[in-house]
Amino acid sequence: TLRPPAALEVIRAMADVAGGIVGAGTVLTPEDVRAAKAAGARFAVSPGATDRLLDACEAEDLPLLPGAATATEAMRLLERGYRVQKFFPAETSGGAPALKAIGAPLPQILFCPTGGVTLANAPDYLSLPNTACVGGSWVAPKSMIQSQDWAGIEALAAQAAQLSPR
Repeated sequence: TLRPPAALEVIRAMADVAGGIVGAGTVLTPEDVRAAKAAGARFAVSPGATDRLLDACEAEDLPLLPGAATATEAMRLLERGYRVQKFFPAETSGGAPALKAIGAPLPQILFCPTGGVTLANAPDYLSLPNTACVGGSWVAPKSMIQSQDWAGIEALAAQAAQLSPR
């Protein structure tokens, strides 16, 4: 999230990496949007979407991956032009079966499920035609970050990279 000032410093540092594209999450407020953009973020991610947040991203020309957990939320975002959305919290919102059901009447929306997605259940989501990608903290667990187990994180990232949609 953008709450610790160190998060903005990480975005600033990563924005300078050649060829890198840096996003910011979790953005919740217009202030978060402005701070993320100023730090060099090229896109933002949010667990949901309020009018104020959407307006701020649009005003700052900062692409947003907004969260939706229901068909109504997804339709509301689609009305504003958001054809790629975050399905959050995925597992507690019904998992892959719920996302499949939402996709039936809304095939024009692609989702990135997060929230309870693991290496074990990621293939269930990735098999759906309305899933573009998945996100999961299993790739970089807090304990591995704290212990600076970069080799372990690299191994988990390599496993995740082997996953592919459909």
